[in-house]
Order: sequence, then structure tokens, then C-alpha cells
Amino acid sequence: MNPDTGLPAGPLLAYCGDDFTGSTDVMEAFTAAGVPTVLFLQPPEAHWVARFAHMRCIGLASTARGQSPAWMDEHLPTAFNRLRAFGAPILQYKVCSTFDSSPTVGSIGRAIDLGVARMPGRWSPMVVGAPRLKRYQAFGNLFAVADGTGHRLDRHPTMSRHPVTPMTEADLRRHLAAQTPRRTELIDLVQLGAGEGPARRDALAGDDVPVVLIDVVDEATLAEAGRLVWQGRGDGLFSASSSGLQYALAAHWRQQGWLPATPSLPVAEAVERIVVVSGSCSPVTAAQIGWARAHGFGCERLDIAAALASQRADAEVERLVAAACTHLAAGRCPLVLSAEGPDDPAVLGFDALAAAAGLPRGEAAAQVGEALAQVMRRLLDRVPALRRVVVAGGDSSGAVASALDIAALSVVAGLAPGAPLCRAWSDQPQRDGLQIVLKGGQMGGVDFFGAVQRGRR
Repeated sequence: MNPDTGLPAGPLLAYCGDDFTGSTDVMEAFTAAGVPTVLFLQPPEAHWVARFAHMRCIGLASTARGQSPAWMDEHLPTAFNRLRAFGAPILQYKVCSTFDSSPTVGSIGRAIDLGVARMPGRWSPMVVGAPRLKRYQAFGNLFAVADGTGHRLDRHPTMSRHPVTPMTEADLRRHLAAQTPRRTELIDLVQLGAGEGPARRDALAGDDVPVVLIDVVDEATLAEAGRLVWQGRGDGLFSASSSGLQYALAAHWRQQGWLPATPSLPVAEAVERIVVVSGSCSPVTAAQIGWARAHGFGCERLDIAAALASQRADAEVERLVAAACTHLAAGRCPLVLSAEGPDDPAVLGFDALAAAAGLPRGEAAAQVGEALAQVMRRLLDRVPALRRVVVAGGDSSGAVASALDIAALSVVAGLAPGAPLCRAWSDQPQRDGLQIVLKGGQMGGVDFFGAVQRGRR
């Protein structure tokens, strides 16, 4: 035990992110709270483990959100075992705060079944609500704010229409029941307010290791959720949770006086130019692209049909790199996009384009991500002076970050909740120190890309 903080020495939590954008969201939440965190983009080699031995939270990004249960069976046990070896009392599978998942794609239930077997806990807490991100869970139902209005998730303008994992059920117990037969329970906001949380937690625990959802609707329930998890960690537990878990634990530790009273992150300096690539289909990102176009960004659209054709894909990448170089030479920030909102013809007609190319939908989507990744990689190779870039979209972020020879990320500054400015760590000198933002589709205000360039929240 550290007498200065009341927290045990060594790592406090280790997590596997279900995508790259959400993985940086966790880093932001803990770093701002005063909990040093590093995110590895691949299983770390020994010299990187030694380099970050002082970190209190260790993450490993994955692409599990877009993968099948069979993929999870093959890859997640190894990831969980590598993370458990760091010795943290909490092992987390970090899920999106909009619970993106289905029985066949990104199954959170399968991840839970694989994870609980690797920790000795008799309950598996789940914290999804995160008021800072405008996500709220009440009586087991998940709500999210869009354009200033709260929506039950099955009526959310984006998530109810998600092209891969549409949310048709807001009750997370019912949603999860389609993905795992594991017992799923709830500690609701009324029980939390009445101080019944610890007793209910202990009564629900069992050898079958149930999932126990904890309502979060405000700062009080957030801190209480953190207290329930931390005080109930025992000899170690597994949790499939959003970054709400980090916010909850930090809120509890702050109440105990173990962390600084006010969370904060540095403010980034402005840069002359940035580069953006976007594979997001979100209306939030579409509005941000529209703002960027109206404010001088040089927007270029990826030709999906060309990207899916093996004989044309490389030429399409080269066309976009050349166009981006032209924009940079004219003093503009290039923005390469594959779609502009859920009603974009490229989104509505994507299945037909994939079929015309003779590709399954998942493979076609991966090729689009790879095209964006190659645009970013080649552009950075040709314009070494570029030191700040943005990737919009969870799947796109995974593809781009994986293509840039980045070993790890740490948070440099805050920009928008859930989308911090990160520093890249790499064995490649031309990549080491690169500043990168991995932005989820729902994150950021309408002027987000401008804010990244200006360095302001």
C-alpha cells in the first residue's frame, strides 16, 4: 500500500480495448485523473515494457469490436493473459459506451466468457454509463445524447441505424442475453441511492460469476459505482465496461483524497497543418467534415469502387496522396473521407459495391480501411514535416494506427471528451513523437478538426 495515496503499488488496472478509439478514451479518463496510462498497439516487447514500467494502467488495443466470436476465441485469451501478467487487480475488456455489439460481430458476451476465466472474482461488474461522454444507464437501459437531446439507445439517430451493429434493444441485460447464457444482474440507481449497493453486490456474487450492471446517471452514482468495484475487487476481477469504469474508479479515489481534486490535461499548442482521414459514417463526423470544408480544409473523397478493385486500389491511393500534397502546398489541411454520414450513397450502396468486387462485406470494409491507412502512411513518408494527424472512425483508426509502426500511445492533451491528442512511441524515428488523434464517430463538436489544428478544446 502506498501511504501517500491509499492505493496499492504497481498497476491498478489493465485493459484490452475493443477498438483503437475507445482505447484512447480510457487513456484520457485515467491520465486526466492523475493515473499514468499507456496504450500498446501491439503486444509489447521487453524494452517497451521496461520503458513504461512506472505506468499505473496498461492497455492493449485490438479490433475485436468488428470481429467474430471465432476471432475472439483465437485472439482474446492471449491478449488477456498478456495483460493479466502485469499483476493489476482489475482486468478490463473495454467496450464502446454505445455498447456496439451483436451475437455475430463484436460479441461482448463472448469476451466476458473468455475473460472471467482468467480472474478469480465471483462477480463481473459492468459500468457503461459515463456522464462526461453524455452516456447514462438507468434501470439497466442505456441512453445517449445526440445534438443536445437524450435518446434511448434503440431510438438513437445513429446507433439504431448502425450499418453493422444496429442497437435494437436499450436494456443491456436483454441485449447481452443474446450473446451469452451467463447470469446477468443489475444494481439500479434506487438501490445505489439507498446505500444498498454493497449488500446487493455480495448477494449476487457466485461461482457462476454473474455480470452485474451498475446504473450510472450522475456524479453521485458514478462515484458509488467506483466504490462498489474497487472495494469488491477481492483477489482480482474481470470487467467488461466502457471508460465509465475509469471515470467511476477515479471519482471514488478522488473522494478518498487519493487523486487530485480536479481532473485536468494540458492544452496542446497550435500547429500550422494537420491531415485527416475519415472512415466514419456518423452524422456527427459528417457535420465536422462539412465544417472543415467550409473553413478551408481540402476535402477529397475515396472512390470506394476503385479501392475495392485490386488493379485500381494502388492508383486510387496515389491519386489521394497527390491531391493531399497539392492541398498542403497551397496551405490547406487535407481531409480524405470515404463517406459523409449514414445516408451517403457510399454507405447505402456499400453492399452492392462489395458484391460487384466479389468481396464479403467485412473484407470490403477492411480494404477501405487499408486504403485510408496507406494514404496516411505514404503522405507522412513524403511530407516528414507533418507531425499532427487525425483518424475518424473506430475501424479506420485501427487500420491506420496499425500501418504506422506505432508501438504505444500516451496522452499529450485534451481536445474533446473521448478524443485526446496522443503521442506516438515507435522504434521508427520518423514516427516517434507523431501526434495523433483517434476519434470515434460520435465524439467532438462540429469544429473538432479545427480544434485539433488550433490545439484548443
